[in-house]
Amino acid sequence: MSDAYADFKEQPGDDPDDVLFNTLYGVRTIQLNRPKKYNALNGSMIRRIIPRLKEYQKSALASIIIIGGAGPKAFCAGGDVSQLAKDIAENGETGQATSKSYFGLEYKLDHLIATYPKPYIAYLDGITMGGGVGLSVHAPIRIATENTNFAMPETGIGFFPDVGGSFFLPRLEGFLGTYLALTSESLKGVQALYAGVATHYIDSSVLSNLTARLAELVFKDYDNLHTRLRIIDRTIEEFNTGLPHNEPPHLAGNLRLAIDYCFRYDTVEQIVSALEKERDSPNAPSQIKEWANKTLEKLAEKSPTSLKVTLRQMRLGARWNTAETFNREYHIAAKFMRHPDFVNGVSARLIHKPATKARWEPDTLEGVSNDDVENFFKIEEGEDSLNLLTQGLDYDRYPFERDLGLPREEHVEEVVKANSRGREDIINTMVEAKEGKIGVREKVEEVLGRRAGINGEGKVVWKS
Repeated sequence: MSDAYADFKEQPGDDPDDVLFNTLYGVRTIQLNRPKKYNALNGSMIRRIIPRLKEYQKSALASIIIIGGAGPKAFCAGGDVSQLAKDIAENGETGQATSKSYFGLEYKLDHLIATYPKPYIAYLDGITMGGGVGLSVHAPIRIATENTNFAMPETGIGFFPDVGGSFFLPRLEGFLGTYLALTSESLKGVQALYAGVATHYIDSSVLSNLTARLAELVFKDYDNLHTRLRIIDRTIEEFNTGLPHNEPPHLAGNLRLAIDYCFRYDTVEQIVSALEKERDSPNAPSQIKEWANKTLEKLAEKSPTSLKVTLRQMRLGARWNTAETFNREYHIAAKFMRHPDFVNGVSARLIHKPATKARWEPDTLEGVSNDDVENFFKIEEGEDSLNLLTQGLDYDRYPFERDLGLPREEHVEEVVKANSRGREDIINTMVEAKEGKIGVREKVEEVLGRRAGINGEGKVVWKS
């Protein structure tokens, strides 16, 4: 076994049943099996999943990998950070080293998923947060259900949106990723589809039938990954049960414009100032004023250090490829393990019952200097790097984002600018291009309503 795999040997205390693996013809299923802990990810689970993924990668019989969670409430509610915080509080530097090792294991798994050469599908059926995001968002196919509850709550516990959040979040449309990263705002059900977190939406009641149907698929030996994913994409649409009634995109219209306006800035102080202006503006709609006020209240609860580091992470991560993302996050995580906000935040929010208000050090934005922030991104000479399990398959953009999921804003813009045509014609063109995929019409309508207008000839024009 190479050094890269030395960490994945079973260790004393590992639970043999915390992850269940099953085979159904060409499908290999991975089920996180800690339902009482909301399937929170720990080292034992990672040490079981990685060897199986490498085994499936080599097997000619394994065509599709599907990951899901046991129980009715969660896909995976995050990494088991409570245990990490307890270890640091009790054992100091030894606990910090143990926690750093855990994050190294986790990020190796996340990077393996991000660069996996076979179809990998995540069922986001239930709570999907923190470590659960790392197991899912880098998958080319991510299926949301009515139970999906997606969030990155790290700034509220004195940490940062890791598990590849540096890559995934800045590549969401506009400044949605920055908004989600700083505020920990959740996306429920079909909203995960509209925001680009999920690529598909189906009812949870048909997931088992979908798994059985996918097991029937037989690919040709010469079918590449792109072809196989397109076949899977069309197969998932066979289980389309329609969109929820009376639930249009929430992060849309004036609210989306306000998000992009306020969260475009490069300092947290500027974002706070922009939100205050929205809240106090006599011309702002009441909905936006209320949103701005609630958002300010949310930000005031977060770790000032986490907020500033996370915003810098969002701006830098937009330029990182997948390998650099996980290497950088590995070093940032290690520095948070040495910062008091992590133990304080996890203890207050997750360990104490009932949860209490965390004591941040420092407790104001002004107390966190630019040097403090930049130190999180410095890699000191002699520091170890993350020995990733996959080489040569990294990328700067998700390779299948154009073909899977709903159209992005730039795709709508391309269609509008390519030809002078009416609104309904554009919508129908994009729905047909996606073969009638659910959610396309609603997404295109929202983008056109926010980013386009109608000229005197009744044709759609893109707003600059």
